[in-house]
Amino acid sequence: MFYALHDVYESLRVFLETGGTVLLLIGINIFGMWTLIFERIWFFQIRYRKDKTNTLDQWHARRERQSWPAQQIRTALISQSREALNDRLALIQTLVAICPLLGLLGTVTGMIEVFTTMSFFGTGNARNMAAGVSKATIPTMAGMVGALSGLFAITYLKRFAQRESELIEDGLTTEH
Repeated sequence: MFYALHDVYESLRVFLETGGTVLLLIGINIFGMWTLIFERIWFFQIRYRKDKTNTLDQWHARRERQSWPAQQIRTALISQSREALNDRLALIQTLVAICPLLGLLGTVTGMIEVFTTMSFFGTGNARNMAAGVSKATIPTMAGMVGALSGLFAITYLKRFAQRESELIEDGLTTEH
């Protein structure tokens, strides 16, 4: 068991060394992005169901639903629901957009390392040049993988939030 954990740790350390420090930033970004995605999924599946039921019950408990004040209360309930549904989605979308940018930063820093190696040793030191190329390509790949996975998730979350917003609006009927 200890050796297996040690092997995983060692493999991760080598991978991070091969990709450079930008790969660590990409990893932190992806971790934060997926933490927020899982929080939103948890909110939608558990917490929002209770909030939706409470909102609908609160509206249906009203005797009068036609007047201007009643319509303002309905609008406020819909707005509160939408706000809760869309909370953190813009932040997740920003983290998704940052992933390929960090990958590009890794590409640039890796290529700078390649050019630095070439300026000191010429083109004869293939080993040092290969290390720079690795630092250029691995972060790019990691940034794109993170962005693609986050893109699928944010699309699902935004569609769910939109659909639920429409359902809550339809559920707050003005007729008795």
